[in-house]
Amino acid sequence: MNEAFFITALCGALFGGTPEAVHDFTYPDGAASIRIDCENDRRVVEFGLDKRSSLDSIQQALFAAEVTGKEAVVVLIDTDGRIGRFEWRIARAANIAGVPIRILSATLVDSPEVGG
Repeated sequence: MNEAFFITALCGALFGGTPEAVHDFTYPDGAASIRIDCENDRRVVEFGLDKRSSLDSIQQALFAAEVTGKEAVVVLIDTDGRIGRFEWRIARAANIAGVPIRILSATLVDSPEVGG
């Protein structure tokens, strides 16, 4: 199961949010947009698996919070049953930045069908 699966399965169920919300922003030389993994009326949530590719989750959550004026949250999905080097690094950075982080076991959602 990939990150998109967990976003779809958990965004509404855990956060009452909308997955893959898009927001435009401007910067000094132009305009662009970001896609937020999960957004509700108070928070923007960045999901990531316990892989190297999730090391940017804090930056993504903080930037989405800046664009939307909402609280940043990071959710990591633990796929191997242990807190490894990537979860550790991301959790430490989240704590330093004051971003709430939740680490959830992938076994909580063990089936592609809703309700597992």
